[in-house]
Amino acid sequence: MIYTKKQRELMELWRTQQLRRINLLEGSVSSGKTWISLVLWGFWVATMPADKLYLMCGKSLTTLKRNCLIPLEELVGRSNFQFSLAAKEAYLFGRCILLEGANDARSESKIRGLTLQGAYCDELTLFPRDFFAMLLSRLRVPGAKLIATTNPDSPEHWLKKEYIDRRTELDMLAVRFLLDDNTTLDPHYVSAVKAEYTGVFYNRFILGEWCLAEGVIYPQFDRTRHVRRISAPQGKWYISVDYGTLNAFSAGLWCDNGNTAYRAAEWYYSGRAQRRQLTNAQYLKHIQTLAEGKKIEAVIVDPSAASFITELRQAGFVVRKGKNDVVDGIRRTAAALDQGRLLFCPDCRDILREFALYRWDESASEDRPIKDNDHAMDDMRYFVSTILRQQVTLAGGHTRL
Repeated sequence: MIYTKKQRELMELWRTQQLRRINLLEGSVSSGKTWISLVLWGFWVATMPADKLYLMCGKSLTTLKRNCLIPLEELVGRSNFQFSLAAKEAYLFGRCILLEGANDARSESKIRGLTLQGAYCDELTLFPRDFFAMLLSRLRVPGAKLIATTNPDSPEHWLKKEYIDRRTELDMLAVRFLLDDNTTLDPHYVSAVKAEYTGVFYNRFILGEWCLAEGVIYPQFDRTRHVRRISAPQGKWYISVDYGTLNAFSAGLWCDNGNTAYRAAEWYYSGRAQRRQLTNAQYLKHIQTLAEGKKIEAVIVDPSAASFITELRQAGFVVRKGKNDVVDGIRRTAAALDQGRLLFCPDCRDILREFALYRWDESASEDRPIKDNDHAMDDMRYFVSTILRQQVTLAGGHTRL
């Protein structure tokens, strides 16, 4: 195996028995922390008792498989590591390893009652706090250890405030990995990765900083660069919808040519501002007007709008439920703007207005937009996350598109 200097330093800590009860590898994307964490986990488990239980967990079993289980299998070979997501079980050097997802507050009930020798956590900032607290209480065998990886988040995140900032009070090791530490990477790739992140995401995922998301959410948006009139756009046509009754209803008509997506028109209606709610049938007529003369590949809709989705399908539209991971969607949209893949007709006044008003909630302990002036922003995010996710480039990390 070829190790970077930072990776060798970590493995030396293992060799000299300087690991702690909690061992966290944190820092930027593509820094080599996940790969070395799996090497470390494999070496450590191989030296531990075979009659004890171990656990590997991720935000979901799917991400755990993609980020960790398949790479671990490649590292040590199938003869040494076998796993089954259906059984939620694996065997590493003969040791039984349970597999779990930690996707919501109820997840902690999955591990109650366990007695663990060791645990591995992938993307720890995405875990519910209660799950992690329960997991630590399950590490009750003498010499039990936790090995975890994460990218930075808000400095108000529970992992930062309750654990990293208190690491000298705890039996905890925190090792920071940065992109430039990974000397095995091609310099052109490193330059490309650095160019693909902007704003708070650059500070976190490239510089490895725990920093607040603050101010305007899309500082990349520039009217001189992103707003233009295209008389006859060519490509596939889509409509994206953020559904509202009293809250605003926003719909955008997009033409995607494979390189750029052009918001050619929109319809925006606020029942609260107009003091009059519209029915689903009335909304449908406006969607039909927006679609007139176009072959619409799909209408991408707020996934919570079940009744309107039914209305659209009955009218003959192909409907896709919009992917609704807010922060990942914002990250994808920021990348699309930065790469010049989103353009807007100057007549789309409401989305242009919201770009200037859409801001992070700086009072929140987690990344969260202020729920105001966000309806066109949401319909755009559904479109980017659902249709453009294969086109927009983000290298490395769990946010890869």
